[in-house]
Amino acid sequence: MSKPILAIVGRPNVGKSTFFNRIIGERRAIVEDIPGVTRDRIYAEAEWNGKEFGVIDTGGIEVKTDDTILAQMREQAVTAMDMADVIVFMVDGKEGLTTADREVAMMLRRTGKEIILVVNKVDSPSKSYEALYDFYELGFDEPIAISAANMTNMGDLLDRIVAGFPEDEYGMRDEAVNIAIIGKPNVGKSSLVNALTRQNRVIVSPIAGTTRDTIDTPFTYEGREYTLIDTAGLRKKSKVNDTIEKYSVVRAIAAIERCDICILMIDAVEGLTEQDKKIAGYAHEAGKGLMIVVNKWDLIEKETNTMRDYERKIKAELLFASYAPVVFVSVLNKLRIYDIIERASRIADARQFRITTGKLNSIIEDAVMMRQPPSDKGRRLKIYYGTQIGVKPPLFSFSINDRELMHFSYARYLENKIRENFDFEGTSIKFVWNERRGERK
Repeated sequence: MSKPILAIVGRPNVGKSTFFNRIIGERRAIVEDIPGVTRDRIYAEAEWNGKEFGVIDTGGIEVKTDDTILAQMREQAVTAMDMADVIVFMVDGKEGLTTADREVAMMLRRTGKEIILVVNKVDSPSKSYEALYDFYELGFDEPIAISAANMTNMGDLLDRIVAGFPEDEYGMRDEAVNIAIIGKPNVGKSSLVNALTRQNRVIVSPIAGTTRDTIDTPFTYEGREYTLIDTAGLRKKSKVNDTIEKYSVVRAIAAIERCDICILMIDAVEGLTEQDKKIAGYAHEAGKGLMIVVNKWDLIEKETNTMRDYERKIKAELLFASYAPVVFVSVLNKLRIYDIIERASRIADARQFRITTGKLNSIIEDAVMMRQPPSDKGRRLKIYYGTQIGVKPPLFSFSINDRELMHFSYARYLENKIRENFDFEGTSIKFVWNERRGERK
């Protein structure tokens, strides 16, 4: 499923980040404690009335400025607008309409997107008309008054937001395997696309909800259809460009949302970076297929077991995604490049593979006999029953006596036992732990 995207924009200090935090703070039903994964607060996911969507927070827009950092913040907001399906234009009800608001409004009109004008900091419903009055001048549809700090009128606003998303954003994607190619600049992403498709230039496909920096290339290999999603590179971090780097991460996240399999491409000489680990974490949490492609392998001086040692190092740094295969290629020399697609095909199959209930419970019974479940204060975890309830990624539901007794390490142990018996290479597998009614005492 492809999630629509909401962008929150406006001039500085109108309450955008408070609103962002309120939205995402209400839906953390399941929080994964995954070592090695960090989250970027500039992008998060939210849910309202059963509809999930991505949310992008932006810095304040200063339309006319010579300050380098403020100009960069403006460009980041433009990027967010390009990616968004719906834009919340936030203004300050206490301060009233300003020249800066008018200038931001002019930018927004040119986007052609669904704009919702939100007047924040209206703490008293009795003062809402007075607060809204001046903002009708901006020419948008009926503004809505809220207080993000006090959660006033948030439900009505969220109703309007999800109503503005295109219905087809919640539809199923086509049957082609969508592969997002993610990585830093100059690691060979576009060269890989051209080499695989034997084209001298990539094909641009206008797809709703994507960025100007995303290029889609369809092709067929051994009778199976694929779409390669090439993305702008993740820039190196620096103090000045730290926020810009966050937006390149957001672009990558948007591509991950649309893909089935994420190829994290790295430079063999430079190796895996912290930003690469962050993107791998997003792919893992999103339940996407994941493969690590090490390009420019021809530049590495080889000794005995060089490839084995390099792969071990990567897997040690990506413990949460140790299932991801590592492929060593040289795009320039066309070395093993089609191994990538063959692996991707197997990963696509693994993501939709189903285990029968009988086989699953047989594996779990053997695993429990080999290693007793954890206990606490005399109570031991009991696993009564398991079944697979979903695919893409494989999703397993277990009936147990107490969720608090299911330690992360034992869940990982069960996952490993399932992987030993079935080929789930390249895909995360997810678990749901359901307490049997009346058992937790």
